[in-house]
Amino acid sequence: MIRYTTLIFFIFLVTGNIKHPTQIVSSTHSTSNKSGIITGADQTEKYLPYLKGKRIGIVANQSSIIGKKSSVDSLVSLGIKIVKVFGPEHGFRGNASNGAVVGDEKDDKTGIPIISLYGKNEKPTKEQLADIDLLVFDIQDVGCRYYTNINTLEYVMEACAENNKELLILDRPNPNAYVVDGPVMTDDKFRSAIGIHHTPMTHGMTIGEFAQYLNGEGYLKKQCKIKIIKVANYSHDIPYVLPISPSPNLNTQQAVMLFPSLCMFEGTAINEGRGTYMPFTILGAPELKGKYSFSYKPVSIPGMSEAPNHKDAVCYGLDLHNYNIDKLRNRRQINLSWLIELYNAYPDKASFFNQERANTGVSPFDLRIGTDQLRKQIIAGVPEAEIRKSWEPGLQKFKAVRAKYLLYTD
Repeated sequence: MIRYTTLIFFIFLVTGNIKHPTQIVSSTHSTSNKSGIITGADQTEKYLPYLKGKRIGIVANQSSIIGKKSSVDSLVSLGIKIVKVFGPEHGFRGNASNGAVVGDEKDDKTGIPIISLYGKNEKPTKEQLADIDLLVFDIQDVGCRYYTNINTLEYVMEACAENNKELLILDRPNPNAYVVDGPVMTDDKFRSAIGIHHTPMTHGMTIGEFAQYLNGEGYLKKQCKIKIIKVANYSHDIPYVLPISPSPNLNTQQAVMLFPSLCMFEGTAINEGRGTYMPFTILGAPELKGKYSFSYKPVSIPGMSEAPNHKDAVCYGLDLHNYNIDKLRNRRQINLSWLIELYNAYPDKASFFNQERANTGVSPFDLRIGTDQLRKQIIAGVPEAEIRKSWEPGLQKFKAVRAKYLLYTD
């Protein structure tokens, strides 16, 4: 098994013309969906009558599915009049790289206009909503503050509230709902495109629950009228394997589960697997040669990462694609030890964390984490237990607020 996995991994790294998979590849340790979970989208009997006769807009991407078919394609085939699709980061069909600007277009398959919410505007405009009676939100989230789907949710809710449009949310499980962890962002100077909410790094809510949180906690000037189709047979503690990749660089269940811990490295000198077909399951940098035996070479991969950190350079570091993710579930924590370990191993400590951004004076790492405290603690050599202890006051306060908006048990 080890030799086979190594061979496949080698082929992925050296074969540049393999397209990224849209089907999630389950890891050795991930749990299959055997609990009878039924997503909101799959419970068509609960909302199809509500859609009939209305002009429907839908916020969707490749993770928006009914059964194994695109929600948009399915609803059109069921006689629902979809007049417009709004696509988030990575686009409607999920083939745009991370951070890439996505333009408006017309869907080749259905002919429906697609409005990008990751291009000229992040929030639907009054004109874009004018011919819509009801907006549907159906996107898979992974439960992290720096995963931009919850930003899109807020902008969409704000636009609906301003233009008196109702939002129907087809809820989906959060694969990382078991963990509420990390520092809570409280200072607005750390707000950015990868973090606009005063939550911990992992918030432990589904999209439906987060929408209630946004309404209830005053993020919107005017509350949005929402209707939620809940996930059936679900609680936050039930393991859930995503049926399809939520974005190009989360192409395995292992990556989805490791994402909260490994995405922290995007503000450092460490490559987190972008530029390979195993993103968010490996970590490394050229400067760690001689300290780690595992190595890989990030390259440009269209549709995934065109310009990854350390492009075309051999990186040395940690191979986590077989890491037992049950350990994360059992601890209910983000893994902080890898960040501390690689910082300590990195020869040039001064260049480990990326330099400050000229326009804000805030480092990319701090923007991702939501505070500058963690960076300063790691540099100072503060033990992990003390770092975690410093998070507790904010976490406990957030958990008390979060409890008011939960639709499912922990």
